Amino acid sequence: MTVPDIGQLSDRVIAGDVRAVARAISLVEDRTAVSGELMRRLYRRAGDAYVIGVTGPPGAGKSTLVDRLTAVIRSTGRKVGVIAVDPSSPFTGGAILGDRLRMVGHSDDAGVFVRSMATRGRMGGLAGATSDAAVILDAAGYDVVVIETVGVGQDEVEIVRTADACVVTLVPGTGDDVQALKAGIMEIADVFVVNKSDLNGADRLVEAVSANLALQEPAADAWRPPVMKTEARKGTGVSDLWTVLETFRLRASDRDGRRRTRSEWRVRELVAERFAEEVERVVPATEVSRLIDDVVAGRLDPQAAADEIVARTRPGLGSGSAGPNG
Repeated sequence: MTVPDIGQLSDRVIAGDVRAVARAISLVEDRTAVSGELMRRLYRRAGDAYVIGVTGPPGAGKSTLVDRLTAVIRSTGRKVGVIAVDPSSPFTGGAILGDRLRMVGHSDDAGVFVRSMATRGRMGGLAGATSDAAVILDAAGYDVVVIETVGVGQDEVEIVRTADACVVTLVPGTGDDVQALKAGIMEIADVFVVNKSDLNGADRLVEAVSANLALQEPAADAWRPPVMKTEARKGTGVSDLWTVLETFRLRASDRDGRRRTRSEWRVRELVAERFAEEVERVVPATEVSRLIDDVVAGRLDPQAAADEIVARTRPGLGSGSAGPNG
């Protein structure tokens, strides 16, 4: 890939150039040498977009819901960026679904930008560059950024560290309603959506989620996640969902707290990435392999191996997890 002029590229992104936005996202996905400088320039111009995460188990109709929600938001005159995280191809590493196919109805709308991103083996429901892509769309002037998680299980809680509002989408009749209520994914919702509400069991699922919420004891002024019903395929209930999301956005305390959490998580993530890169640069792969062999053979425990790697990278930082007695 040709190294671009970062100053020129960032200016084009800020001006809303769609090709520049696509190029910028590709740069951060590929973790190029210039992506850090690009993000430093664009971060200064971001912060106005409303980032909405849509997550939930497979078959819940997340893609259709995002498609309909995008149409409702566009009807208000706002520009919408959509980041759809898909499973990775085991052959190319790219996204194996591609939401351009699912959102073909918006292909001629200059106010909608859709990008599919591959997880590339990352857990948590998001791709490694998802948060950076959201910042790029924000800086490019998109008023709302919708992130759809990959939808492969009940552990997709990373979205809460990335979005201003989280929509957890459920579907009746899957046979695991009770298990869904116990999963971590149920703890991150700002809004619950029971989609495909024309199916049998929709009312029972709404009652089950509502009953589960009633057992919690939030602060008196805390947001209480509503449980809504939609039929995204028909568009039923989607306008009401957007109204609720707008109401949630007006709660300054929730918004500021979420954005601080997002910033803290991103800083910590980048520190971890930088340190991992430093380990790969300083500690030979053969040495890491030797330490792992020692762990397998029982000559060394994992904590000691990790301490030794840290010490090789930054002398004096080893045994960082050990207590005062060792």
